[in-house]
Amino acid sequence: MRNILYSVLLLVALVSCNTHKKLTIKEPKKPVMNGPDTLVTPSGLRYVILKHTGGSEKPKNGDKVSVHYRGKLADGTEFDNSFKRGEPFEFQLGMGKVIKGWDEGIALLGVGDSAMLIIPPSLGYGDRNIGGIPANSTLYFEVTLVKIKEPVFTTEYHWQNQPEHTTASGLKYYVVKEGTGIQAYSGADVKVHYTGYLNDGKIFDSSVLREEPIEFKVGVGMVISGWDEGILLMRQGAKYRFIIPANLAYGDQEVGGGLIPAGSTLTFDCELVSVK
Repeated sequence: MRNILYSVLLLVALVSCNTHKKLTIKEPKKPVMNGPDTLVTPSGLRYVILKHTGGSEKPKNGDKVSVHYRGKLADGTEFDNSFKRGEPFEFQLGMGKVIKGWDEGIALLGVGDSAMLIIPPSLGYGDRNIGGIPANSTLYFEVTLVKIKEPVFTTEYHWQNQPEHTTASGLKYYVVKEGTGIQAYSGADVKVHYTGYLNDGKIFDSSVLREEPIEFKVGVGMVISGWDEGILLMRQGAKYRFIIPANLAYGDQEVGGGLIPAGSTLTFDCELVSVK
C-alpha cells in the first residue's frame, strides 16, 4: 500500500508496521464514473459522492485520516484494495504524503462519506510507471473516510545551550538528553522517533506526527550514513539533534520531487526509543 500511495520514502527501508484494528466496512457498489453527478474541481479532479452521512465534520490539513479504498485503472484493472485487507490506510492529510488527488479529494469528505475520485495523471503519478500503474494513467479510487484524528504537533528540541560535537566524517550533533539504557550497536534492531528539518526550518518528515517510531537495523546501510553513524552514538532513551551534511545524506540527489533539494544539509531531532 505504502509503495502505491506515499509520494516519497525519505529514508531507505524505514518502513514501520501498521497495527490498526481491523474494521468491517463493506466495499461500496461500483458507481457510474461519469454523468450528471460528477463534480470537477479547478485542479481537474473529478469526483462522485456515493454516500453522504450528513455529518459536517471534514478533515483539515495536518489531521490524521483513516481511509478505505479500492483503486482501479481506466480499463477496470484493480491495482490495490484496502477493503479486501480489512484494514484502512492512515496518513496525514495535506502534507504531501500521498498523491495530490488524494490530498484534495479526501478533504472533500465527512466521516462515513464515500466517493469515487477520478484522478488525472497530473494529480496522480504523471509520466512515471509505479508498480502495476502505467505512466500517464487516470486513476479511479472508491474511497470511504473512516475516521479523523486531530493532529499531533512536534516540539523542537532545546539544543541551543548544549555543546556542539563534530565527528571525523563531518556529522555534527548536540546531546539534548543522554540515555541510560543499552548503547546502540551495529546490527541492533532499533526504534527511533524523529523529526527532519531543512535549512529553512521546514519539516519534511516526522515519525512524531505519524505517532509511530520507525524500526530498522542500525549500522548496516539501511538508512542514510549520517543516521547510521549518529544513532550508534546513542543510548536507549537519548535525544540528540543531528546536523547531517549532504555527503552523509542524499548528496546531489533531489528527493521527493524537490521536497528535499539536491545538496541539502539535513537536521534531525532523534529519540532512541529502544535497542534490541
